[in-house]
Amino acid sequence: MPSRSLNASLNKAKEARQDEFYTQLPDIEAELRHYRQHFRGKSVLCNCDDPFESNFFRYFALNFNRLGLKRLVATCYAGSPITGTQLSLFGDETEEERRTPYKAVVTSVRDATGDGATSMDDVAELFRTGENELSELEGDGDFRSAECEALLDEADIVVTNPPFSLFREYVAQLVEHEKHFVIVGPQNAIKYKEVFPLIQGNRLWLGYGFTRGDAYFSIPPENARDFSAGVYDPEKGLVHFRNCTWFTNLDIKKRHEELILVKRYSPEAYQK
Repeated sequence: MPSRSLNASLNKAKEARQDEFYTQLPDIEAELRHYRQHFRGKSVLCNCDDPFESNFFRYFALNFNRLGLKRLVATCYAGSPITGTQLSLFGDETEEERRTPYKAVVTSVRDATGDGATSMDDVAELFRTGENELSELEGDGDFRSAECEALLDEADIVVTNPPFSLFREYVAQLVEHEKHFVIVGPQNAIKYKEVFPLIQGNRLWLGYGFTRGDAYFSIPPENARDFSAGVYDPEKGLVHFRNCTWFTNLDIKKRHEELILVKRYSPEAYQK
């Protein structure tokens, strides 16, 4: 069971709309290795991810050919505190311009720099040469905006870590648009009135989850003060939660494993 302090920290962040929790690449790799067969020939959308800050985008870009992807699209929103802080591709000069929301559309990944390997430098070079598309969004990049919904309609599978404070709306949108997805969310979401009926109706289920239930997310340094001691590690810049998990509606082997039962039902032990 997650400790009260961990729940309190996550709830505090949720109430304050501090949703900048950035999933670690090893956690993404550990979960998505169970879904590889689903990605071949598909268009993947990461609609809560700055292309050059998000480890989701990094994972799919670097594994684009191995997974056999048809298309990879990522969008970021204007309020992201890290948008454009690592790499500027527009030649912007001001911080406000660097944080302009944009979309990245990848249809090809190859050794564009000629160094004998494929890396994010190659992905960036393919944007610069126009072989892949990088363009500013008209709006603020919110997943609920009309232009982002249009990108959603074009996608086959959505994979991301959506804002926890908007998790209900986010899942509702995916269901409305009948999309397959693999997303990170608060474990308590299984009790949401908008989510539990989906589980009950076999339309959504839990993924494999984080190793030993430990989820580590990087956060903007300015938000670190809002987390209690024991949850935030200042040396690593990571916040640790045990009440987060993966949600999906893609078929995985875990769903067909026989459940090992260790007790029998008795009316005396379970009166309700």
